[in-house]
Amino acid sequence: MSPSLIAGALWAISATIVALLPMRMQFPPGIILLISAPFLVLWIGATHGWIWAVLGLAAFLSMFRRPLWYFARKWTGRL
Repeated sequence: MSPSLIAGALWAISATIVALLPMRMQFPPGIILLISAPFLVLWIGATHGWIWAVLGLAAFLSMFRRPLWYFARKWTGRL
């Protein structure tokens, strides 16, 4: 298994563990995971091709859909 896929698997496990934390403790590690995800998806895409990058992006969007909706509404002024 390549280092990029190992990092992706560790990211997914970390995101699952963070989701199990109480809400007030989710914010700091969640922001780190949110910021690191695009770099990880690009790394996977550069190593294995665009199909795997699209699958990784879909997984990321699925796991972080609510924070991304919140930030999208905030940035567009609908909050």
